[in-house]
Amino acid sequence: MKSTKHRAPTLEDVARSAGLSPMTVSRALNTPQLVRPETVEKVMQAVRATGYIPNALAGGLASQRSKLIAVVVPQINNNMFVDTIQSLSDELAVRGYHILLCVAGYAEQTEAELVATLLSRRPDGVLLTGIHHARELKKVILNAAIPVVEIWDLTPTPLDMLVGFSHEKVGQATAEYLLSKGYRRPGLLWTADRRAAQRKQGLCSVLTRHDIPEVPQVDVSLPASLALGRRGLVQLFTRGEFDVIVCSSDTLAQGAIMESESRGLRVPQDLAVIGFGDLDFAASNRPSITTISVDRRAIGQQAATLLADRIEHLPQAETLIDIGFHLVKRESA
Repeated sequence: MKSTKHRAPTLEDVARSAGLSPMTVSRALNTPQLVRPETVEKVMQAVRATGYIPNALAGGLASQRSKLIAVVVPQINNNMFVDTIQSLSDELAVRGYHILLCVAGYAEQTEAELVATLLSRRPDGVLLTGIHHARELKKVILNAAIPVVEIWDLTPTPLDMLVGFSHEKVGQATAEYLLSKGYRRPGLLWTADRRAAQRKQGLCSVLTRHDIPEVPQVDVSLPASLALGRRGLVQLFTRGEFDVIVCSSDTLAQGAIMESESRGLRVPQDLAVIGFGDLDFAASNRPSITTISVDRRAIGQQAATLLADRIEHLPQAETLIDIGFHLVKRESA
């Protein structure tokens, strides 16, 4: 019985359809600038007619470029990372690159395994989230000898290039603000990731210096959600009375506000709430959420520029960029 399995169209199929040699078709696909425009158009018509998919990896190997950027983030169901990924992708597309995205969670070993797999695709560059990685990852990255940019954190000694900000300073700025407003009985709703822990460390260091050494805290699982913010505040209320709730994300802050108001508490008159991230809903929430704003899109844009410039051997003024942050004062605190 004859097989019904279809084979994928080949370069030779395209050549036959276009009435050209396979060599001419290959040149038209891989170096169109060296082929007459009418020949390129004839080849592209044949490609569309046959359904041929050019082997981008093979063409990249010939020029030592795959035009792929491997991107590793801990999660994508978080607007903080979504905005950065989108701006990164948009900026790279302008330069002719595409991203290969993987979600690693928050385990260093998982990240290391994913990066090793991604490197087998021969990307031109790699983007990593954060600065803390498994030893195996650092080794494989160094052996790959390709451009790497780390984002969302700050250190004077990155693996290669970096675009980020100081989470510890974010915590310090938050503490200084709530103290300046006269709040003395804070409670924390906090996720258990490393960068959130750095913000808490900065926050508590300032509070301790102002004779507030003990701050009740409820840990919230990842990813943060409005429901977890509500449930977390319920737990926090069993541990004391507060005049301000500091949250590790705007999403938790929104949940805390909702739970407070469901109990008849006025925000901020009876209980103030501070978030982090300045997510899209923060300004429109009622009450609007006082928060820390980080230019998420600028992080993606700057990271894309660093990678593309390095790949293309263009001069770089700086390879370590502190994107900074600022506190946005709104109604909730």
